[in-house]
Amino acid sequence: MKYSDLLIKKILVISTRQIGDALLTTPLIHSLHCAYPQAQIDVLCFAGKGAILQGNPDIHRVLSIAERPSFVEHWALFKRIGRAYDLAVSTLAGDRPMLYALLAAPRRVSIVPPKHPQHTWKRWLLQGFSELDDVNTPTVLQTLQLADALHIPRTSAVILPQTAQPARLQKHLPFALHSPFAVAHVKPMWRYKQWPVAHWVSLLKHLQDTQQWSVVLTGGGGEEELNYVEHIAQQVPGAVNLAGALDFGQVAQLIQAAQVYIGPDTAVTHLAAATGTPTIALFGPTNPVKWAPWPVTDAQNTAPFQRVAAAQTIGNVTVLQGKKDCVPCHQEGCERHRKSHSECLDSLSVERVINAIQRVFDKNLQ
Repeated sequence: MKYSDLLIKKILVISTRQIGDALLTTPLIHSLHCAYPQAQIDVLCFAGKGAILQGNPDIHRVLSIAERPSFVEHWALFKRIGRAYDLAVSTLAGDRPMLYALLAAPRRVSIVPPKHPQHTWKRWLLQGFSELDDVNTPTVLQTLQLADALHIPRTSAVILPQTAQPARLQKHLPFALHSPFAVAHVKPMWRYKQWPVAHWVSLLKHLQDTQQWSVVLTGGGGEEELNYVEHIAQQVPGAVNLAGALDFGQVAQLIQAAQVYIGPDTAVTHLAAATGTPTIALFGPTNPVKWAPWPVTDAQNTAPFQRVAAAQTIGNVTVLQGKKDCVPCHQEGCERHRKSHSECLDSLSVERVINAIQRVFDKNLQ
């Protein structure tokens, strides 16, 4: 039974994982906001991972904790959240998120690991739960099962971040008012999700020469990423390099104005899908059933994408997978570590990406 609105005045949503995970909790957060419109909703993220929730109208405040917090940092968090909430909602099945929920509120729902004696304590501490399925249930639907546990209606749209400086983007893109452009996010967080530099250069030059589109590159502000994006920009004369120049809200604005977005399995690709812009997602080891970008379509209660398909389009999202017998292995590259290469992405040809873009625009012209 749904808790009375009178009982739920403050809610803590726990999403202590990566940036894309935080974005994919927004359908659940919006569901909570619709069910408890008077409640204050705070979100707990890892430090530096909550920026993608900037300006979200459903969220009162984003709290943060280090990925490897010291005792002092943990103690400060405990004092801040201890019994400060009426309801805690954990979108993760780990021990730490469960303990945060236990400390934060007398009423708790959470994702839990598959049934096993060592995890029984977690179910005992909860008033509702959803069992983790890391293979066949998309992340958005997995978190929305917590709305089911609370007996509140689901809303499935991913909510975009908003920028506090909407006019700043025009300073970087004076051409955008006069000519079409494509956005490419060329650098994922981990090496095993990267598409080869030579492929990016070939694709971007094709978009410039054949499509007569301008090309805009996005990226984060870390030194390694800035150098990586600049290395590609230098090989594509005329490319506009905005790596490190925009916040997530401005990136969303940028992509909304683009003809197409192309990117690997990374948070900005999830963001691009949520804008409604045609989004080409380049997938290698990652399982698209679980992690494909969530398309802008009618509300869905089933997985939009299959586990294996060379190319599949649902709504505004096209997922391209490398052609290898092991795809998707759901491992960290061929050498099983984050700095590994992935043969499936190395072999994903530029021609396949060009053809996918063309199919999207042929379909739109019909």
